[in-house]
Amino acid sequence: MRNGLRGTAPRPMATLALAGIAMAAWAAWLGWDQHRDVHPDGSTTGPYAAWQVIGLVLTLAVPVYWAASRRHPVAAVFGTSAGLAAAAAYDWSDDSSGLFVIGVALVMTGGLAATGLLTLVASMTSKRPPGTDGNRPAH
Repeated sequence: MRNGLRGTAPRPMATLALAGIAMAAWAAWLGWDQHRDVHPDGSTTGPYAAWQVIGLVLTLAVPVYWAASRRHPVAAVFGTSAGLAAAAAYDWSDDSSGLFVIGVALVMTGGLAATGLLTLVASMTSKRPPGTDGNRPAH
C-alpha cells in the first residue's frame, strides 16, 4: 500500500516549478495589458481580450497534463492554481476598491476546477507501468 500512495504524494519542487510556470505564463499573456478599451457608446471592456485568456489556458494545459501524466497530480492542481492566484493578486493589488480579492478568489477557484479536471483526464488516459514515474521500484 505504501508504494501505491507514493506516486500521489506532494512534490515540493514540482509544485514550485508549476507555480513558477503559471506566474510566468500570466506575465506573458496578461501582465502587459493594463488598460481598458472604451467603445464609442461609452462602455468599457478589458483589460484582457479573449485571445489572451485562451492563450494562457492553452499554455498552462501542457505542463499540467505533463505533470499529471507523470503522477504528480497534487503539483499539477495546486502548484498551477497557486501560481495563477499569486500572479493575479500581484497584478490586481493596486485596485483601490479592494474588490481584487474577489477576483483572485475566482481565479483560484477556476484554476482548481480546470486543473483538477485536466489532471483527472490525464491520469485516466496515461497508462504508465509501475516504476516509470520517477520513483524507484519497490524491492
